[in-house]
Amino acid sequence: MSERLPRQVKLFGAVSLLNDFASEMIYPLLPAFVTGVLGGGAAALGALDGAADAAAAFVKLVAGRLADRPARRGPLIVSGYFVAVVVRPIIAVTAAAWQVIGLRVVDRLGKGLRTPPRDALIADVTPQALRGRAFGVQRGLDHAGAVLGPLVAWALLTRGADVRTVIAASILPGVAVLVLAAWAVRDQRRGTAEKGAAGAHGPFPPSPAVSRSRPPFALFAICFFYLLRMPDTLIILHAQRLGVAVAVVPLLWAAVHVVRSSTSFVGGRLSDRLGPARTMWLGWACYALLAAGMAFATGPAAAWALFLALGLVAGLTESPERALVAAFAGDRQGSGFGIYHAASGVAALAGGLLLGVAFQRAGGATAFAASAVLGLALALLWPFLARVHRVPAR
Repeated sequence: MSERLPRQVKLFGAVSLLNDFASEMIYPLLPAFVTGVLGGGAAALGALDGAADAAAAFVKLVAGRLADRPARRGPLIVSGYFVAVVVRPIIAVTAAAWQVIGLRVVDRLGKGLRTPPRDALIADVTPQALRGRAFGVQRGLDHAGAVLGPLVAWALLTRGADVRTVIAASILPGVAVLVLAAWAVRDQRRGTAEKGAAGAHGPFPPSPAVSRSRPPFALFAICFFYLLRMPDTLIILHAQRLGVAVAVVPLLWAAVHVVRSSTSFVGGRLSDRLGPARTMWLGWACYALLAAGMAFATGPAAAWALFLALGLVAGLTESPERALVAAFAGDRQGSGFGIYHAASGVAALAGGLLLGVAFQRAGGATAFAASAVLGLALALLWPFLARVHRVPAR
């Protein structure tokens, strides 16, 4: 049924594919680069993930408010991609872990500029009954790009390139991102002009918003999940310590994004059929079980299997989260997505730091066990709390 989705959804899905192609050439190599080449530790990796997401929180709030006006979305989106394309290759010439963290933060600031307006645009041009699928397409293509990047990185590494060379090479797909993003924004502007009679918020009337006097309870639950979820860099580091060689980490990263990509399409469809709240619950329950498995894993085969299975979690949570945000944001989609991305980023910072310290002091198994216990508590309490706080099932 993807042919029923608006053209802008597909174009920005392609932009996400190319951007993650560039980004994920670098990301799976950062644990080895920070700990091996630059001499950082697990706490630095936790800070890398958490600070990168949380530093963009203020930018996301501002960008979200600006994105309530559709005319501002295009410049914000293109500017955000431009920042990422320029900054990422500079990581290749860094000499200390703090420099990598700083550049990663700037990269995420670009993400903060582009993400709320992009998600607001997708929500506004898509009928409410198809929003789960629309965000499923965007997230699915995003993860598909994350398959291509690590494969190219692996090919370069196996042919003698070092980590710094691979990082520098990410500028090539990054340039393609800018070209396609500018095209997509120009297409969106033309579509908006052609549909001017439909109103400032796109061709579909805004859905009724949940009361904006305070954030809906579901947003607090989503943020708690980001707080307890193990950062990807620490999952990679744990897999390396279980015996996965650094040279094949890009292959593992590519494989997990195959799972994330395919299940994002499934998660989007489930969100439209079962409702976003129920679909998120499935993702949370899966995470608790798989994190417990990582706590007891003893070898590279188990690390591979569990890491791949963790890809299910993104597929079952990312699209429903966005569909739920679009529902409560109503006619202020930019602000709604700005609050969502900012709040979840702050939660990711706190979780990344706490789990990074636990990983470094008590070991990966203990950190995963703590994350699993919290995830299980969320999964068990959610059905009851959702009823008490009247979170809509659909």
